[in-house]
Amino acid sequence: MTALLASAQQRPNIIVIVADDLGYGDLSCYGAQRVSTPTVDSLAARGVRMTNMHACASTSTPSRYALLTGCYPFRKSGTDVAAGNAGMIITPTQTTVADLLKRAGYATAAIGKWHLGLGSATGRQDWNGQLDQSPQDLGFDYHYLMAATADRVPCVYVENGRVVNHDPAAPISVSYRSNFEGEPTGKTHPQLLTKLKPSHGHDQSIVNGISRIGYMKGGGKALWRDEDISDSIMAHAIRFIARHKAEPYFLYLCTNDVHVPRMPHERYRGKSVMGLRGEAIMQFDDAVRQLVSYLRQEGLDRNTLLILTSDNGPVLDDGYADEAIPLAGDHQPGGPWRGGKYSAFEAGSRVPCIVYWPEAVTKGKRQDTLCSHIDLAATLAALVGVSTEENEAPDSRNSLATWLGRSAKPRDYAVSMASNRSLSLTTQRYKYIPPSKGGPLITWGPRIETGYSPEPQLYDLKHDAQERHNMAGSKPHVLQRLRRIMETLTR
Repeated sequence: MTALLASAQQRPNIIVIVADDLGYGDLSCYGAQRVSTPTVDSLAARGVRMTNMHACASTSTPSRYALLTGCYPFRKSGTDVAAGNAGMIITPTQTTVADLLKRAGYATAAIGKWHLGLGSATGRQDWNGQLDQSPQDLGFDYHYLMAATADRVPCVYVENGRVVNHDPAAPISVSYRSNFEGEPTGKTHPQLLTKLKPSHGHDQSIVNGISRIGYMKGGGKALWRDEDISDSIMAHAIRFIARHKAEPYFLYLCTNDVHVPRMPHERYRGKSVMGLRGEAIMQFDDAVRQLVSYLRQEGLDRNTLLILTSDNGPVLDDGYADEAIPLAGDHQPGGPWRGGKYSAFEAGSRVPCIVYWPEAVTKGKRQDTLCSHIDLAATLAALVGVSTEENEAPDSRNSLATWLGRSAKPRDYAVSMASNRSLSLTTQRYKYIPPSKGGPLITWGPRIETGYSPEPQLYDLKHDAQERHNMAGSKPHVLQRLRRIMETLTR
């Protein structure tokens, strides 16, 4: 591996693309047939396509927390799905991937969806001035962000700690407790919902003809138009690369497309049999095309390590009446796996992941080896020759050879956290889900199996990918071994 890296230019550029709610089965290179993703497919054909990569949670905030810190989200309280006015969940004293790469001389940026909180305290942000804490306190030289998710207020971009295009005539107020006097909501003024209506929840403040979660007043010219979010994210990503193409850079690039409310640009309308969700997947693939085309145009792609993955598994109806379920037809967004976003079953955390780097990867490699997002920090640190201290990225391990397709060595186990904070543990062959509280189905709207049970569950994924046959009683030695690992992790 040392000789391999020595043959490439020193310190490759690094881009980590994190899609939002993109399922294992949503890409044609992973088996999708009702939607085509030619750009992503081409990266897979010339890179490593990982079939056993796991996010560290089946929801966004904890998954991203683990990816950036190398620390499991269950180790810290407050890592559940964050409100749009949450304070920063990663503290400035924690080391992030960006911190590690800055030590090696990298310019660093976070662009797109953030969903890890902003400011030092929940509900106390000054959205009309400078935020007192931002990703600049976490190792990122530059950021251009959506504070949380597209379905949560505030519906504005934040650039280097300030709201973009702030409108003094329409000062911003945000609350997740109560509405502001006189402000219409989706619940009280459904006639104002000109673009999408909610299917469950999502009936509070209205922005761009779509009601959201949370209450917001003001914004004016700073408010985003959902149809333009993808273009805005990609334009700022390319602008950052252009400014730093003469030096090594790290870009944490988080797209929004597949997350609700799905409202892709007009140029994609009517082009997918799966409706808005299919169009959103097409838009994501085209956004990746814009990025890769720029890299090739500038001669940057051969020495750019590009990792493309998703934050968690898929969901069809996640709060808006966009016909995602009936229009899906026989499309399986989770691929062959059971469950989905929020779930303890495999589709909640098993995510697509493609590693592309023409200078170093094994081209066209299908990597079936067990891997985890938790290893991003240590893997990139090893790549650029940076050592980590004992308290930095404590759960992360160097998996560079495996991620580049040069080794078939699997992780001993991958741990993921479901929406009720219960944990599951997956090995190369088995899946262990400890007993937990909660019913078999998500209760607030999505039609997804939770994987929760008062009894321990053990599945042989080699022979039972759908997790239908609980072997906890027939394989007590395997159950006990995995239970001991989990107990050691959670002490």
